[in-house]
Amino acid sequence: MYFSETSLRVRYAETDQMSFVYYGNYPQYFEVARVEALRTLGLSYKKIEEEGVMLPVLKLEVKYIAPAKYDDLLLIKTCISEIPKTRITFEHEIYNEAGKLLTIGKVELVFVDIKSGKPCRAPHFLTNAIEAEFSSGKL
Repeated sequence: MYFSETSLRVRYAETDQMSFVYYGNYPQYFEVARVEALRTLGLSYKKIEEEGVMLPVLKLEVKYIAPAKYDDLLLIKTCISEIPKTRITFEHEIYNEAGKLLTIGKVELVFVDIKSGKPCRAPHFLTNAIEAEFSSGKL
């Protein structure tokens, strides 16, 4: 498994009248965590796209447990639990500063060849980077 952590402070514009994070913002938080998880592997969406592969979202699951509020500092824990083939799944948990679990999410993306628009295998540089983390024994 590969684990990553990202911190994010809730901005006023992301909240509703009750100062709770609007539910539609959580997928954006997951995206921030996904991008940063790849970045810690030495990768980026930009590099993946430059290699001719895009990653559209195939499936999104969210379980709301408790609300995040304006100015909360959130910790987003991200996990990749298997080596990707034609799809990659990111599992997310969002915690507040008190360590309370607020939200659980799962985002599945599919690798698509930019030129053909058809699903393809994950690029080797990406699978190699993830496999290196899996075999390193770092948890």
